Amino acid sequence: MGTKITGVGSYIPTGVARNESFEQHSFYTEDGSPFDHDNSIIIEKFKAITGIAERRYIKDSLNTSDIAYYAAEKAIEDAGIDRETIDYIIVANNYGDVKHGSQQSDTVPSLGSRVKHLLKIKNPNCVAYDLMFGCPGWVEGMITSHAYIKSGMAKTCLVIGAETLSRVVDQHDRDSMIYSDGAGATILQATDDDDSGFMAHKSATFAYDEAHFIYFGESNNQELNDARRYIKMYGRKIYNFALSNVPEAMKTCLDESGVDISELKKIFIHQANEKMDEAIINRFYKMYGKEAPEGVMPMTINKLGNSSVATVPTLYDLVRNNQLEGHSVSEGDVVLFASVGAGMNINAIVYKV
Repeated sequence: MGTKITGVGSYIPTGVARNESFEQHSFYTEDGSPFDHDNSIIIEKFKAITGIAERRYIKDSLNTSDIAYYAAEKAIEDAGIDRETIDYIIVANNYGDVKHGSQQSDTVPSLGSRVKHLLKIKNPNCVAYDLMFGCPGWVEGMITSHAYIKSGMAKTCLVIGAETLSRVVDQHDRDSMIYSDGAGATILQATDDDDSGFMAHKSATFAYDEAHFIYFGESNNQELNDARRYIKMYGRKIYNFALSNVPEAMKTCLDESGVDISELKKIFIHQANEKMDEAIINRFYKMYGKEAPEGVMPMTINKLGNSSVATVPTLYDLVRNNQLEGHSVSEGDVVLFASVGAGMNINAIVYKV
């Protein structure tokens, strides 16, 4: 028995925040001191490193569970299934619902339960829960669902990655320009076709020295007198960590699948940082003594920013539905999903479309 993606869907928020909108922000360093140069220079350097020109934010009236539901509806429709037959709903996220203007994350009930409620699924045997695994959460949800299906515990799973990072960023931290909002979803089902679907997977958690590379901390503006905490990261440490460990995980996964690297059609990697992703892919191919072929790595970060768990499923949805110029996948193509994020967690999947 194999595991196949039978439906995909995503929700891309309508609110566009271009880099120019940050020109009036007051940015501070980690020690609370202002930068020596104008915001225009900060933004120019930021664009050169990350590749981000704009990002998407949700409307004030929406929450993470809402956009998770929108993406799920599209995936269910694409798969053409009866929603009452879904065995598991796994919602990968990291901050729950953070309502506009609120300082508190709302995780009770879980986003999984909220999405099931919005989908109006009556079947109590449809189990819904949340998965917190940093940015690799959706990929890990896929791996978890595959395990359920292989064990016979499930025949149909709905896996969602949804996040609204615009609600947890420090406006006085230049890293706030990286983050965005979005949601992506997939339907996974059992299949008798052993020649397609999941071929191999790999996951790892590095927490001895790396656990707090991404964390919740105070605003860089030390004059603020509130108890609110914001997403923070040690960018250089993360870059070095990812470059050292992600290609190795990808290689381990690909080798286990038995697929030759020349057969890879696309690599759907977490849209974290354009330069970092390019470096990861180049190092991955060099491990096989090859150069990365042009067009193997679709990118959306320039327009959509980093929406954490939503980046990979959204990217796959766009490519699968021919909505990303110059990129497509067809039946029989072998692709690789990969991600890295808070934990520090890494994972990869080799999958035959």
